[in-house]
Amino acid sequence: MDIAGIWCGHDSSYCILRDGRVVIHDELERFIREKEPAGDAIQLLFDNYGGDNLGEDFKYVATILPTSKLTDHRRSFFKLKEVLDKNNGQMIATGHHQAHAANAFFSSNLDEAVIVTLDGGGVEQNNFISACTFWSGNKNKIFPIHTFDINKVNLGGIWTRATRYVFNLQSGWPRGHQAGTVMAMAALGDPERYHDDFWKMITVDNQIASQKPSGQPHGANTGNDPIHPYLGKYRKIAERSDQDKFDLAAGLQSATERALKSLLSIAIEQGLKQLNKTSINLCLAGGVCLNSVMIGKIKTWFPKVNEIYIPPIPPDSGLTIGAAQYVWHHILDNPRIKWKDNFSSYLGKTYSLEDVEKSLTDHEDKIEIVKSKSDSDVIDLLLEQNIVAVFGGGSESGRRALGNRSILADPRSLDMKKTINDRVKHRQWFRPFAPSILREETSNWFTEDISSPYMSFVLKFKDEAADKVPAVVHRDGSARLQTVSKNDNEWYHGFLKKWHQKSSVPILLNTSFNDREPICETPNHAINCFLGTDIDYLYFYDYNILVNKK
Repeated sequence: MDIAGIWCGHDSSYCILRDGRVVIHDELERFIREKEPAGDAIQLLFDNYGGDNLGEDFKYVATILPTSKLTDHRRSFFKLKEVLDKNNGQMIATGHHQAHAANAFFSSNLDEAVIVTLDGGGVEQNNFISACTFWSGNKNKIFPIHTFDINKVNLGGIWTRATRYVFNLQSGWPRGHQAGTVMAMAALGDPERYHDDFWKMITVDNQIASQKPSGQPHGANTGNDPIHPYLGKYRKIAERSDQDKFDLAAGLQSATERALKSLLSIAIEQGLKQLNKTSINLCLAGGVCLNSVMIGKIKTWFPKVNEIYIPPIPPDSGLTIGAAQYVWHHILDNPRIKWKDNFSSYLGKTYSLEDVEKSLTDHEDKIEIVKSKSDSDVIDLLLEQNIVAVFGGGSESGRRALGNRSILADPRSLDMKKTINDRVKHRQWFRPFAPSILREETSNWFTEDISSPYMSFVLKFKDEAADKVPAVVHRDGSARLQTVSKNDNEWYHGFLKKWHQKSSVPILLNTSFNDREPICETPNHAINCFLGTDIDYLYFYDYNILVNKK
């Protein structure tokens, strides 16, 4: 049976679930090259997946409240409804956080868990608006425990307003949310200096601090924003010096961690009582859960937590998967699926040799093409301190590239972080890069031996290990790691093993294949990004094709 999950709001996407497994998940931003758009994901489904593929087994459309996000696209909506009616199918709408919770729990391998969702707000049943909910998950069902009013808890809203109105950065469509830049700044600041200010914003003044000011222009921050009536004074502080800006970021981060710790203590206590357990598993979803520094501290805070799981797509582009999973498991009562190691994040289209060769031909006046190059050849290029972009397999869904649409480099280099920030990513000097590490080597390099296939956790390197890979170590000796198993990504795991043999480290610097735009989706996007930056080589690993600039 096929179920389509479709969301046309912020972070529009669609997915097709077949017998409980995702066969494709496409995010609109990857194709229109604008970050975090709201748009016609129904038409994207027809364009990419094709109406002919919606056969007799297509029985359900799972969407997310409010349904007007779908019905506003009248032409494509009625085209979809015709197919559904022909198959005697049904459309089901879940709550926003209900879909987040389903995505978190049903993408895990956990039989029981407490589920916590945190973002900037969404519509639940009965038109109740919330930015934080608690759930319990048991086998193939999820049940609500508590739903907070958005005016009481709204961590995502505070971060969105602070990112734009304190730090003068982007906060969504079309250039993306630069909360990650704020998190990077926080590592350079004093967490105590403005902690109380942000704690007051998160608690007492949540409603006025998270409010969008009257007159905010639609779209990007171009410098024409109004002064935020509450946050304006903090913008003046941020403009005084970089250190003031770093201290403000550190205060926001520390206050957010305090708030999460408080919320989790309530959720975990309620979960332990409800499940009658002495320890518990925890699933998390929503855009706030991209704060990997904070997520990496949870096990230290709560020894009673056994496992922590965050799906590969915790923000709103993952809603479609969660809504479809909710229909398949909770409503239709189908049993859980056990994933080999982890639920896959590689849910996009795989491009054919013909697709790649056509894009190469279109750019043949600017590139040199060498065929029949091997992984070992590319590893030699990395050893020579070249920056190599790799493209192959299905594109990763979500915010983080995990080996199929990645830029790779030698993590042992003292200069590589600055080089990539300057030459490729064109971003601030303090922005860090992630290490991809062989899963079986994690305990040899990090103080905790956990699985982090989606770069969900920031953990500390062992003292003797950090100095060996300076390009991927944060200032405090930590890193946002990606663990790679053979079941997660057979090619990338094998490539890392070969790199380990030649370099003596099981780690590569991995950053997303993009430059201030969505991650590359197609071969054409890959070549355009390669030509527009100082990436040294582009490797289409499925077909052993290496590309250089003329």
